[in-house]
Amino acid sequence: MLIGHIKEIVRHPVKSFHGENVQKTKIMEYGLYGDRSHAFLDEKRPGKFLTITQFQEMVQYKARFVGEEIIDNYPKVEIMTPEGKVFEWGDEELFTEIENKSKRKVSPITYNPSHVPLGAIEEEHIQLVTDVSVEKLKEIWGKSVNYRRFRPNLLISLVDKTPFVEEEWFGKRIKIGRQVELELKRHCERCMIITVDPDNAERDPSLLKTVVKERENRFGIYATVIKTGEIHVGDEAVLCE
Repeated sequence: MLIGHIKEIVRHPVKSFHGENVQKTKIMEYGLYGDRSHAFLDEKRPGKFLTITQFQEMVQYKARFVGEEIIDNYPKVEIMTPEGKVFEWGDEELFTEIENKSKRKVSPITYNPSHVPLGAIEEEHIQLVTDVSVEKLKEIWGKSVNYRRFRPNLLISLVDKTPFVEEEWFGKRIKIGRQVELELKRHCERCMIITVDPDNAERDPSLLKTVVKERENRFGIYATVIKTGEIHVGDEAVLCE
């Protein structure tokens, strides 16, 4: 059954940085190619990453891959700071800036393109949201909602205009394009990160309060990769039993 089309694809080359919209990408066993493949370890919390939760301005650092998706090596990771400076991943000046602004000692870490451990993504391989549910949440909250607050990988434009219909898909698979298959696993429970506006890093706690009250703190769903391949914006998404 055709459920919709891929409206937007978003990957985050650097964990908790602003992601990049792409027209196509490889789906690896761990999710989108290079998604959350570069990160900062927070030395104040051994074994944990520095995220928007500790340093909300991270969301204003824009990261993107510049070059071809290669399995052996990542293309250059270009980062633009909130002030408009441009760095490459590995520049000491960037790392120093992050430490100074966050007031934390950090250690950069990069995972291999063929394997990004689940810990970097934290829950499942891929998170998706639907356009209909985003619009319904806008109505419930009473304010405009940028879907990027939820940091999904896929925004799906639905054929069925029933809000939150995706929550009926758990245990099923969706086929995207000609190759990729995902298994739809479970709800995504939200945290304070959704309160941070991705454009200006300002917080509005009322969004999380609304999601907790009206949606049992659930918005978006998680999926696991079953079959790898390439996806494109505009690809059909077909629900399979």
